[in-house]
Amino acid sequence: MSFKVKVAPSGHEFTVEPHEVILEAAERQGIVLPYGCRNGLCGSCAGNLLSGEVSYPAGIQESFDDQPEGHCLTCQATPASDIEIRIHEVESAQQVEVRQLNCLVARKERLAHDVVRLFLTPPATDRLQYLAGQYLDFILEDGRRRAFSIANAPHDDAAIELHIRHVPGGEFTDFVFDEMKEGDNQQIEAPLGGFYLREESARPLILMAGGTGFAPLKSIIEHAFHIGVQRPIHLFWGARAERDIYLPDLPRQWLREHENFQYTPVLSEPDAGWQGRTGWVHDAVLADYPNLTMFDLYMSGPPVMVFAGKTAFTTAGLRPENMYSDVFEWAKDNPQKP
Repeated sequence: MSFKVKVAPSGHEFTVEPHEVILEAAERQGIVLPYGCRNGLCGSCAGNLLSGEVSYPAGIQESFDDQPEGHCLTCQATPASDIEIRIHEVESAQQVEVRQLNCLVARKERLAHDVVRLFLTPPATDRLQYLAGQYLDFILEDGRRRAFSIANAPHDDAAIELHIRHVPGGEFTDFVFDEMKEGDNQQIEAPLGGFYLREESARPLILMAGGTGFAPLKSIIEHAFHIGVQRPIHLFWGARAERDIYLPDLPRQWLREHENFQYTPVLSEPDAGWQGRTGWVHDAVLADYPNLTMFDLYMSGPPVMVFAGKTAFTTAGLRPENMYSDVFEWAKDNPQKP
């Protein structure tokens, strides 16, 4: 049977299904609890059990017998009754610990003529906690940094997914495309940035991507589906030509599976025979939504797209506090941090 969990001091409540651990149930219902390794070793997920009982997997129960009384590791514990637990909830990007990790390049695959997808796996004793939409920095050997958005949702964190576009003459992307191999090590710092889904809002969502600006919006969309967001979600994806819409089947899958999702690809240099929308992607948004007063809008991509969108959407009534953006500066290195 399922059990209820009450979180102190917030008073939030959620349900844990049979054989589901507390951390996963909380994530599924939009409550973000702290964690580190997800295997019970680091203690980052620990809370104080105020009432009720929990159990741990039989094979590792003995390793938790020496924990202090009332100590509850949410990444491993399954409720044996209704419980109340005192634990700090993560409510903003500032509350997620920024860490440096040495990751393994687990998989590298070509998604388009100029886009590769990387999957990075952190050390076995670590997991990266982040909010849907945030990014990471690659730390290069000379101290320079390159920023890339995390493309997978936080609940699916066994590996970190990145979409990297090749910039002609770009030293780092030349290296990624031509020299980086599966099995290589790469140091990162993450999570970073204030671009993440505001889950407390009830306003309909408009998401606007340019090129690989799709990556953080993919994370946001998959997270929204995972936590059961029911408000309307409309993704606009702008690109030059049809071949630049990589992973084309994924939005179509979302359309089939989620009634509250809409998808509009927009091409600025359309192929012969293209039957879809054409022009600039922010113009397509305005054509469908001339009054943006009641919306939340997230946009991610090249600066020219984001800045044009900000001006146009503000004129259409979008409140600045309901507009969130992630600007991709492809040509620049991030400065070395002290």
